[in-house]
Amino acid sequence: MSLIAISNWVLRKSFIRPTVLKSIRKMSSASSVVGNKVEVNGVNIYYEKAGHGKQTLLLLPGALGSCATDFRPQLEGGLNYEKFTVICWDPRGYGNSRPPDRDFPVDFFYRDADDAGKLMDVLGHKRYSALGWSDGANVAMILAAKRSEAVEKLAVWGGNAYCTDKDIEMFELTRDISNWSERMRAPMIKVYGKEYFQNTWSAWVDGFKKINEERRGDVCIAELRQIKCPTLILHGELDPMVGHEHPVFLQSGIAGSRMLVMPGAKHNPHLRYAKEFNQHLETFLLKEEPQSKI
Repeated sequence: MSLIAISNWVLRKSFIRPTVLKSIRKMSSASSVVGNKVEVNGVNIYYEKAGHGKQTLLLLPGALGSCATDFRPQLEGGLNYEKFTVICWDPRGYGNSRPPDRDFPVDFFYRDADDAGKLMDVLGHKRYSALGWSDGANVAMILAAKRSEAVEKLAVWGGNAYCTDKDIEMFELTRDISNWSERMRAPMIKVYGKEYFQNTWSAWVDGFKKINEERRGDVCIAELRQIKCPTLILHGELDPMVGHEHPVFLQSGIAGSRMLVMPGAKHNPHLRYAKEFNQHLETFLLKEEPQSKI
């Protein structure tokens, strides 16, 4: 695959967003999005909150993602503030949840899930729905499995319960950010700085290599059958990052789940087709469901 193709591939993965951290403050004042930090597992975790509805939603971003880069159309009035209280977080080492520097032990998805659950404990939310994109989808699935008493509903897109040698080969091609186009590289350098971005991205690639080698590609396979809450699996029909076999696998593993394919969408339907995507979310989240078996 050519470097140009890799750059386009990286853009579609959508952890590259031309948004800088200072925009958080500007948009927060304009849209009643409030940002704050709390201590979680010894780390100062940044989160944003919007809305005042009865249902609480937790948004979980993708690799190197944050509130600022991954969920603006959901945080800034895209979801009904009268019905939902929307919370998004920056995982440790990402966005405004620094320090510490981000690292990627083989169980980093499980650590993120534990952090996310503890964050909601600290904020006083005993019941909530988890909405995860890309890496955040994997974290959301683990969270739903480990905290079935807390997670009411689950919506995921762009996630994968396993990885393959082919996936690792593609990730490896993106390791050196100097090979990325300037247009793709500049926004993340503006957020993180060149050195931190390069080191963290390289560490992310190594993290997935560890999962492939030490866990035989198992990201969260066992957790799928532990998920008891109503689950919606969304998938962009043309997603170049996550093949159709991945949402099919998730649906086969999560009892009672349903899959919704968005025609023409790629890896980031919640950004590219935000209005339609948010409508699908609201329909799912507001639907009355039979009592979950916990």
